Amino acid sequence: MQLHEKIPNNVNLSQDKRLLRALEKWQPDYLKWWHEAGPTNFQANEIYLRTAISVDAKGWAHFDYVKMPDYKWGIFLTPPEHDKKIGFGDFLGNPVWQDVPGEFRNALRRIIVTQGDTEPASVEQQRLLCNTAPSMYDCRNLFQVNVEEGRHLWAMVYLLHAYFGRDGREEAEDLLERRSGDVDKPRILSTFNEPISDWLSFFMFTMFTDRDGKYQLLALAESGFDPLARTTRFMLTEEAHHMFVGETGVGRVVKRACDLMKKDPNEDVRNQGGIDLDTIQKYVNHWYSSSLDLFGGEISTNAADYFASGLKGREHEDQFTDHVALHATYRIPVIDDGRLTDRDVPLRNAMNEVLRDAYIDDNQRGVDRWNRMIAEAGVNYTITLPSRRFNRTMGIYAGHHFDPAGNHISAETWERRKYEWLPNEADRVYVKSLMLPVLELGKMANWIAAPERGVKGQPIDFEYIRLV
Repeated sequence: MQLHEKIPNNVNLSQDKRLLRALEKWQPDYLKWWHEAGPTNFQANEIYLRTAISVDAKGWAHFDYVKMPDYKWGIFLTPPEHDKKIGFGDFLGNPVWQDVPGEFRNALRRIIVTQGDTEPASVEQQRLLCNTAPSMYDCRNLFQVNVEEGRHLWAMVYLLHAYFGRDGREEAEDLLERRSGDVDKPRILSTFNEPISDWLSFFMFTMFTDRDGKYQLLALAESGFDPLARTTRFMLTEEAHHMFVGETGVGRVVKRACDLMKKDPNEDVRNQGGIDLDTIQKYVNHWYSSSLDLFGGEISTNAADYFASGLKGREHEDQFTDHVALHATYRIPVIDDGRLTDRDVPLRNAMNEVLRDAYIDDNQRGVDRWNRMIAEAGVNYTITLPSRRFNRTMGIYAGHHFDPAGNHISAETWERRKYEWLPNEADRVYVKSLMLPVLELGKMANWIAAPERGVKGQPIDFEYIRLV
């Protein structure tokens, strides 16, 4: 079988001999990486997975059993739009670029490499989780997320190989050389070097960190570099499932906590072998604040340059009226002489914050659904998102301390109280102690409720993984 037959695509791969040769050289290294850094065990099992085989409604979500090493990691771009124009920045109204503009070559490569680096990183972070899956349904969902992150890596590598020559090929090789958490060759962004050693962290990651990915992709889907925009638009069709896994996963842990509270005379969830709501809140605080860092600095010259150049816009740029954003301002609370003071900054320099606003609103909708679940169970508890200033290691609030309400506090107060708000070692040890595999058909670990429905209309007790 020829390489272009192994790789479903709509980029005329069979007609581009140079690109074919480059990908033929890269593919064995990718499979080597997958075996070394991808999910442990289960590589010989047939998994009920969704595979994109075309961009149309019938083809982008084809379900069947497949062994993960045989998964067809395709290359897809949404169909081109006739006479499409750049929708924002200094080049507003100009035709979109089909080739990399020379003056923006380095910036575009940096954007693509940074996005591409997150995809294999998350697979590496999650590689051991399959050994402690709370159900066969969840294990299958983990593998679905993993193979699609692998496909998203292919999507970025395609752009590097097709448009950036030798530099792109070298960057594509480096994407397989770095490793999450490695001391010498870590992943580019700090969140993607954090270990994910339990399923509560996995659900938080797919809820919060993959949602950051959604908003980065939405911003890149507006890019004046048309191949990048079309690539990321298709990636968004797959990203939705990852966030579904996270939001419903946390919701099922919340539901089970409420159920177990009623079974205990002291409403002690841990005594019943579950994860209590206070611990869930601590994990929300940790993963949400870590994911907020991924948007970058609140006041950013890079963000201004990317917007001005037409490389990275706002999510759904057409919903805004001012697409140039040259004279508008954005008010940001900054630290001035130890106090929070509002400052108006040029809107272009605040584009990361504009994107972060949309991200926060989106997360709040998910948290509201968890809280309705808690209220329906008759439990008096509210999960909250901490302030965007809380526990930040990136941007203008890094190096300062804030409580979850956003109040500025001293370093001494932070040290004394931080484990009221964030998981301590005992919390992590307890959660990890619950991580015992449950792979019998239809069975669930004690600490998580069953999902409302199965995958693609299948029952919950469907054989999502053919065990060998």
